[in-house]
Amino acid sequence: MQFFLDSANLDDARRAMELGFVDGVTTNPSLMAAAGRPPLDVLDDLLETTPGPVFFQMTAHSLNEREQDAYTASERYVDRVVIKLPATTENMTLAHKLVADGLLVCITAVSHPSQAMLAGNVGAAYIAPYVNRLTQQMGDGLRVLSDCVKVLEGTSTQVLAASLKSTDEAVAAVLAGASAITIPLDLILAISEHELTYKAIAQFDEAVVLPST
Repeated sequence: MQFFLDSANLDDARRAMELGFVDGVTTNPSLMAAAGRPPLDVLDDLLETTPGPVFFQMTAHSLNEREQDAYTASERYVDRVVIKLPATTENMTLAHKLVADGLLVCITAVSHPSQAMLAGNVGAAYIAPYVNRLTQQMGDGLRVLSDCVKVLEGTSTQVLAASLKSTDEAVAAVLAGASAITIPLDLILAISEHELTYKAIAQFDEAVVLPST
């Protein structure tokens, strides 16, 4: 089970790494735009902040540009930069080439198990279905995730559940078979908290017998 921070904010990344149980950072073009800096500069800083993987999405319009951008990003840490490519036929071909050259690839925006099946065939390290978004658009993002898990059985491709909007949805994604989740900092901080735990702590404190003076 892997937990990733979904953010391009360096303060968020530093806080997440302090927790000790966050494995790395995922980013997307929207998060990079919010950072307000050149994406490669943000990538460099995130790689310095976390010892784990950093996911970085290709956005160039042409296939050749995406290919060159992938090699440029990966040359920083080829074993830690995960190149994100949206699930299209063109990008599957590119993913096959990148994987053959030793790069880590995540096929993202997976919306159907057929795309997951192809991602497994080209050797992608991860696929990323957008669970909540799929639920809004198709009615059952968790079902899509579960079917993706099934078609990837016997492969090394991991299912990274993204677009999770609550702790309950994060747990449901894991129950559906996701081997990794990515969530923003507020959910990371909330996922280990529950009001009943604090009530139990208060009861324990009340039960403590103070030493006599």
